[in-house]
Amino acid sequence: MDLGIQGRIALVAASGRGLGRATAERLAVEGVRVALCDKDVDILDEARAAVSAAGNGSDVQAYPVDLTVASDIEKLVANVKRDMGPVSILVTNSGGPPPGEFGDATDDKWEFSYQLTFLSAVRLIRATLPDMKAQRWGRIVNFTSRAIKEPIPGLMISNAIRLAVAGMAKTLAGEVAEYEITVNNVGPGPTTTDRAIELAARRAEVKGITVEEEMALTAASIPMRRLARPEEQAAAVAFLASEWAGYITGVSLLVDGGAVQAL
Repeated sequence: MDLGIQGRIALVAASGRGLGRATAERLAVEGVRVALCDKDVDILDEARAAVSAAGNGSDVQAYPVDLTVASDIEKLVANVKRDMGPVSILVTNSGGPPPGEFGDATDDKWEFSYQLTFLSAVRLIRATLPDMKAQRWGRIVNFTSRAIKEPIPGLMISNAIRLAVAGMAKTLAGEVAEYEITVNNVGPGPTTTDRAIELAARRAEVKGITVEEEMALTAASIPMRRLARPEEQAAAVAFLASEWAGYITGVSLLVDGGAVQAL
């Protein structure tokens, strides 16, 4: 199925590894020109080569960025526009907030998570939205979490901050619809990423079991009896970024194998 986005320019945040990189590769397969960014500069060259290869040599650029720093985001978007052209597909993404219960959530952790998860999305959208309006076409997809539908025990900060992203996106969707710009969220369930392994290790330590045993328990709690692959999350983003999804906006799509029981 041709998604109708060949030649479009996409900026994918936190795309050196994990869900961001899988998404960048999926978009490159569709002929999209992709701008990568990551705080870990050591992985950018390898990620750029892999994404370009996925797209059979498609145009891929990579930029270092700290998503908690406003000036870094402004510089990132300016450099992408200079090197590639105006962004028409934006995928916001970041590392997850620190895990823990309410008593573990210090002011520093709350403030860091607000900058990383919420304000990074706001700032990336703010910087790219004028060009989307000028083009009268745009796709904004935010990686959030299944927590926007059902809070996850032990992830107090994430449960709160992810809802802020979803609320912002829902409101923005109505404001920019007349420009043929869509704004949607993808809420991943447990997926085979470094983040999932880190969280499983924390739970395993509390329970006194191995990480492998904890991962098996997680898989058993999902109706599909397995964790998602990053490529499956990326496929959902690619569709929401497509020409075909032009009448889908303001939604939060869970990709969780049926794990969340809420409607």
